[in-house]
Amino acid sequence: MRLGGYVFIEQLNPEVWVKKHVEKGFTSAVLPIDHTSTKTERHDYVSFAKAHDVLLSEVGAWSNPISKNVEKRKRAIDYIKEQLAFSDEIGARTCVNIAGSLGNVWNGPHHDHYKESTFELIARTVQEIIDDVAPKRTTYSLEMMPFTPPSDVWDYKQLMDMIDREAFKIHYDPVNMINNPKRYYKNGRVMADFIDELGDFLVNVHLKDILLLNDLTLHLKEVTPGTGGLNYPVLLQKLDQLDPDLPVIIEHLPDEASYDLASDYIRSVAEKQGIQLK
Repeated sequence: MRLGGYVFIEQLNPEVWVKKHVEKGFTSAVLPIDHTSTKTERHDYVSFAKAHDVLLSEVGAWSNPISKNVEKRKRAIDYIKEQLAFSDEIGARTCVNIAGSLGNVWNGPHHDHYKESTFELIARTVQEIIDDVAPKRTTYSLEMMPFTPPSDVWDYKQLMDMIDREAFKIHYDPVNMINNPKRYYKNGRVMADFIDELGDFLVNVHLKDILLLNDLTLHLKEVTPGTGGLNYPVLLQKLDQLDPDLPVIIEHLPDEASYDLASDYIRSVAEKQGIQLK
């Protein structure tokens, strides 16, 4: 596994950005530029990352390609295609998005999300994106979400069968699939089962933690790794059986100190399990 996380620098430039990852012991990274960047910027990020053995793990394409608003949907799909082509050009491991939402919020819930027609819409949309771009060096992946599909192993298996494209892969975020108390308390088994079933299709992983609170009716809160209930020993054990270059990226933390704490915790768990992080 290649541990990564977000870095904090005063003035963004490729050399400083890459060296900050090296300073933090990160060997994978989320690219901070997009398809609007210049050829020089692209060349510099790629070359500095390669020189310092920092794998470019993901290019984000965060948008809502199944929006009920026709214009928003078209803009989202066009943007994703541009980002996927950019990801392919620079050789990033994956271009990632969520499937989208039928609701008013781009990543929010909707009562029709688990209908067959919604899965068909997601599959057609992903097929169009992949077929139009025809990526050769990267993949297009969907990240699981708590209340939009895909949100569990069955959703992914259904979508993989429906999409049927070699370039379609899984962006694994285990915290996002812990969406009820039963999964929370059995999250080690939930994660192990998912990786056993679909581990070969994982191209990138987000690392967070989750805490079940006493607030009624139900409240699950995303927290810093090591301060919640996620079974990190099981998670790292299972991920260690996959691609040795699999990027595992810490995310959603407010400051550098929080990333340091999270990184220290994850490294300590890995060391206790006899797992070597690149």
